[in-house]
Amino acid sequence: MSLLLGPRQLQCRAELYQQLSQLTAAGVGLINAMEMQWQHPPTRSFRAPLRTITQLLTAGATFHDALVATGRWMPAFDIALLHAGEQSGRLPASFKLLAGHYEATAGLLRKTLSGMLYPALLLHMAVATAFLPDFFKSWDLSAFVLRFLCVLAPVYAIVGGVSYALQGDRGERWRSVTESVLNAIPLFGAARRNLSLARLASALEALVAAGVSIIDAWEIAGAASGSPALRRAVLAWKPDLLSGVTPAEALRQSGRFPELFCNLYHTGELTGSLEDTLRKLHILYYDEGSHQLQAVAEWTPRLVYLGVALLVAVQVVRAWSNYFNQINQVIGQ
Repeated sequence: MSLLLGPRQLQCRAELYQQLSQLTAAGVGLINAMEMQWQHPPTRSFRAPLRTITQLLTAGATFHDALVATGRWMPAFDIALLHAGEQSGRLPASFKLLAGHYEATAGLLRKTLSGMLYPALLLHMAVATAFLPDFFKSWDLSAFVLRFLCVLAPVYAIVGGVSYALQGDRGERWRSVTESVLNAIPLFGAARRNLSLARLASALEALVAAGVSIIDAWEIAGAASGSPALRRAVLAWKPDLLSGVTPAEALRQSGRFPELFCNLYHTGELTGSLEDTLRKLHILYYDEGSHQLQAVAEWTPRLVYLGVALLVAVQVVRAWSNYFNQINQVIGQ
């Protein structure tokens, strides 16, 4: 996987999962579907890992083992969710869920980046304007470029660091730290938590419907949520479940799940309508998280623009202040 994923790479992954969803839903076998994608991948960089998966499936490996064998090409979240689909017999639904996830992410990223173009251009112009007077005095282009890059280097480093941290193929510890930091960001953190709960509910509903034991279903769904915190919470209560504690009781005791999630799950457990309840929880938290991410995509460029505008205003005030100081010094002489 490339170091930094842009909208194009995310869109290619969405296309891959969308095609696999359609093929498997139409009755095409998984091996044949993977072979079709290997021969005609959405992008050339997918050819080698898809060939590896196809060869391993042909040799008798499970889909999960074949995905793991691709190394860092396949994000851990994707592997966990597809593992849930394999266990539940609902791979087409898992492919479709991932396709929607990457499609929405690509769209939000495109919207955010397009909104950031003007503030970014304004920032570069403001920094360049601050050094133009000295450049016109010395006409030293190398010094001008060096000072320009020194000012913007921290900005480039922050943008690159955030993009690197958000990649889905990092280790468990890295993703845990990243999750803790991002969850502290207003609105964005809430969106991430809601979407993690939506993925967990969807995976759990598929596993329960397929007859997977509730303990194994929770363990797989916790990994499929994409949240290291939720996964750790689910793994921590496994001994309690083995001793007879119900998942609804474990949910309340963990303190990691919203009260609404706990209450609805408890109701579904008591009434025997757990599958319907989990389906409703998926829709509820997916809609809420999606709306929050849309708000983040709309407001991030505005906040950046406001910050750049303030920087430009400070530069203008500073320039005029220096100009008047020079005038006062001339008059004073």
